[in-house]
Amino acid sequence: MHIVRVNLGPRSYDVRVTAGDRPGLGAFARAVLPHSRQALVVTDENTIRLGELAAESLRAAGFRTGIVTVPPGEASKSLAELSRLYDALYELTADRRAAVVAVGGGVVGDLAGFAAATYNRGLPLLMVPTSLLAMVDSSVGGKTGINHPRGKNLIGAFHQPSGVWIDTDNLDSLPDREYRSGLAEVVKYGVILDPDLFAFLEANAAGLISRQPEPLARVIARSCRLKADVVEQDEREETGLRAILNYGHTFAHAFETVGGYGAWLHGEAVAAGMACAARLAEKLGMIGPEFTDRQNRLLASFRLPTAPPPGCRTEELLEVMRRDKKATAGQLRFILPRRLGQVEATGAVPEALVRDVLEGR
Repeated sequence: MHIVRVNLGPRSYDVRVTAGDRPGLGAFARAVLPHSRQALVVTDENTIRLGELAAESLRAAGFRTGIVTVPPGEASKSLAELSRLYDALYELTADRRAAVVAVGGGVVGDLAGFAAATYNRGLPLLMVPTSLLAMVDSSVGGKTGINHPRGKNLIGAFHQPSGVWIDTDNLDSLPDREYRSGLAEVVKYGVILDPDLFAFLEANAAGLISRQPEPLARVIARSCRLKADVVEQDEREETGLRAILNYGHTFAHAFETVGGYGAWLHGEAVAAGMACAARLAEKLGMIGPEFTDRQNRLLASFRLPTAPPPGCRTEELLEVMRRDKKATAGQLRFILPRRLGQVEATGAVPEALVRDVLEGR
């Protein structure tokens, strides 16, 4: 078992990375939620069996449980599905110590986390990620939210979990496309913070694609540690450091919004976003083409896209980018690479250059 401690004072918590210990969830939940007696398990239709197993483990540890299932996919991060979770908590007669347990991928974690952040002005949250992307990224750090038709994650809150339980066996049934999507976020950590991790990914690409347990556990634990290091220094994106975690995401969120939530998986959009960000950095003279080529080769080895989705109109993409949370007064800002392991926020980027990148010039 790997244990990653996220040190946030009274909001500190552990990330446990294990394999083949699904029954251990209940004991972990009891340890991190000693005062909770109720738990609402939130899962989706693809992970319902894992949600049921989680509920069994929680009941064995003394929790009175309910379970609610949402449709799979980004469209479930909506006001309508959020209202359903509020209804389920009401039916459970949830008190302020009742826990919300998110068993699923990033969509389930974001939606359930926002319900936990807002019902009764805040409930304890336990993350049980079942996708690679959620394991290495979205389950750690406390970002929760839902989408608005005008933009991704426009409605949300910071709400740290009480703990994160990662069982790599939960990846066994994850579809190949979903699994590879998660590898995009691992590549991101190598680019922004850890050249050694990037080199490890290059050397072990075949093993990771085939889900070999040893390299898989290593990259999950390392990714969680890197994210925890950033979150500990900038929990609520107030100093600017945490913004580096959004490398590739300004482009990616535009691709998702304009293309329709769910047309591309989040990691696929991030992969293409990182490719665009690197190309933009090239045009600004921040890096040379060898950086972009090396990054894109690694993404391609994981069969991830390195160009914008076909059919998206450039002006629509730019309009979404102007409303990105990193934008200031409509001025585009991006997280761009300086070298492998170092990125920085770059403001007042000329739209003409962004347009050139989007159109492949």
